Amino acid sequence: MKKTVLFMIGVCSSMLLMGQKITLKTGDILFRERSTNALSEAIDNVTQTKEATHYSHMGMVEVEGDSIFVLHAAPECGSARVSLEAFTHPKDDTVKVYRRVTAYRLKKAYRKYITEALEKAKLMTGKPYNYSYVMNDSSYYCSDFVYRSFEKDSIFKLNPMTFKNTKTGEFHQGWIDFYKKLGMDIPEGKPGCNPNGMAANPKLKILGVLSDD
Repeated sequence: MKKTVLFMIGVCSSMLLMGQKITLKTGDILFRERSTNALSEAIDNVTQTKEATHYSHMGMVEVEGDSIFVLHAAPECGSARVSLEAFTHPKDDTVKVYRRVTAYRLKKAYRKYITEALEKAKLMTGKPYNYSYVMNDSSYYCSDFVYRSFEKDSIFKLNPMTFKNTKTGEFHQGWIDFYKKLGMDIPEGKPGCNPNGMAANPKLKILGVLSDD
């Protein structure tokens, strides 16, 4: 399913790439840039890639009739299916405005896996958010949610997680404070995934940035 989006307000949005409108399709992956809250900045700081993206959140598109939804896992809602507007304008204590969102699409050879991945994603909705980022079967975090949706077909890969500042090699203070509050050790080296790493997947192609015009 697909939908050509026109305006960001309400159900629709404008996606521009070199001045051209883009048609969002079911299975497209949206990456949202970091906010100013401590957790979002901590995620971005330790997951930078050579592409220099600054993503701290992601979800999968479902187009249904004239509506666009995003399936994702987030602290405010757990694993859920939300409107596009709710995804681009999340309820946040420090950010009240549109947050830059970039759309990616699986390359043609891999789009055959989308239908089953969407079904898997819907089965995972209703689960709580995984604040520990240690993968388990009872809660999910954003990239984990998308990874598991496509897990059967090995679209995305897991890698050892790091919580260290990419420039200093030391644990980012935000993560030190975060895991101290959880009462657990930082899970350095455990298998996981993150939005910046998944955006660098060669099986994806970038479409463009959602415009809030």
